[in-house]
Amino acid sequence: MDVTFLGGPRAQRGLGVVAPFDFALDRELWRWTPDDVSLHLTRTPYVPVEVSLDLARRVSEHETLRDAVRTLIAVAPETVAYACASGSFVGGLAGERAMCEAMTRAGATPSVTTSGALIEALTELGARRVALVTPYTESVTRSLEEYVAEAGGTVTGRAFMGLTRHIWKVPYREVVEMAHRAVPAPATADVLFISCTNLPTYDVIPQLEAELRIPVISANQVTMWAALRRLGTRAVGPYQALLDTSARVWPPGLPDTRVPRELPVPQEPPVLPEEEQQEGWT
Repeated sequence: MDVTFLGGPRAQRGLGVVAPFDFALDRELWRWTPDDVSLHLTRTPYVPVEVSLDLARRVSEHETLRDAVRTLIAVAPETVAYACASGSFVGGLAGERAMCEAMTRAGATPSVTTSGALIEALTELGARRVALVTPYTESVTRSLEEYVAEAGGTVTGRAFMGLTRHIWKVPYREVVEMAHRAVPAPATADVLFISCTNLPTYDVIPQLEAELRIPVISANQVTMWAALRRLGTRAVGPYQALLDTSARVWPPGLPDTRVPRELPVPQEPPVLPEEEQQEGWT
């Protein structure tokens, strides 16, 4: 962090972040944050509900959002972001807009959600054909597809893992494998979206953009990009096409040399004992 000539820290601008109770990637959000911005994070209450679309609805209830935002008022953030993909796409476009309105009424002006930021990012990139990578079950992934379609996008491919817990432990290697499954050679998508704010993506985005030769965006990346834009500043992400316009142009004359291959369709995981289904995704 920069310091003044007196040796003290420079004045900080505040960005509030509301995350579900199981969010585990605080450090990843900070990596997109410039030095003159501080993140003020709070979490929704723990909900002992089976991981499902129902859980996504519960962690995004308006009363829950209002209570979370009110916990941030004392530190006066300039805007508040709701950092959860499934919680903000489960209600469709109207549900996402209503969430922002609920946060604004509670004291956050302006506000943004992960799924609202996704649509802003697709518009910024001029992308309509979208490939999806998710760690979710099929039903949650299908809900994301419906959200993208409602916004006017076309889903060209998808890959999902069927996970119900410990998503933050997924290694980059598996993210890369899913990306190649969702965007087979030759690429037909305009952009690849990697969903779930509990799925680590910061370091893998430039690699995937170089391999797939299309922009790659992720839940945490678009959340921070959109929230920081509302502060009039920029997210930190070298060689990430959404954040670095010079990274949106690949050298001409370099064809996609990946060999088309058949990849197995991911299967639903076995049902876990009820006591093991308490930790979820975001």
